[in-house]
Amino acid sequence: MKWVTHEVVTGVLVYTATEDLTLTACAMAGAVIPDRLDGDPRKARDYWLWRSGHRGWSHWPAPYLFVIAAVLSAGQGMDLGGDDRWFMLPVAVMAGALLHILEDAVCGKVPLVFPGEKIGIKLFPVGSFREYFFGLAVVLAAYGIKLLYGS
Repeated sequence: MKWVTHEVVTGVLVYTATEDLTLTACAMAGAVIPDRLDGDPRKARDYWLWRSGHRGWSHWPAPYLFVIAAVLSAGQGMDLGGDDRWFMLPVAVMAGALLHILEDAVCGKVPLVFPGEKIGIKLFPVGSFREYFFGLAVVLAAYGIKLLYGS
């Protein structure tokens, strides 16, 4: 997916789930981490070399899940005077990265269990009309959920 679609889909999903603008902004920031770690394809000396490494270890869920587990574990047992919300900020960033990986899995293959073994489906090519239609469908579905069940 293109970055704009990652930002919109992740932002809408997180806001629908949390109704928290700060967590939504953190998740949207995290939504570009996997691609950012791969580097800029426009600056790559060899685009096809960059492409062969894209959606590799940076798109493997394990490191992001590890950070979430570490942050939540560190937060347990700490008395923060009732204000433990700040622990959720890095969790939201990592959740954004995980949503990015899930979103990429519907338009290609990403690693799941091992970094070298990729799975996924290709519902649409990156940058196609169908990608943007998919993003719009997610937005409308989230809006519908909010209308039906939201507060």
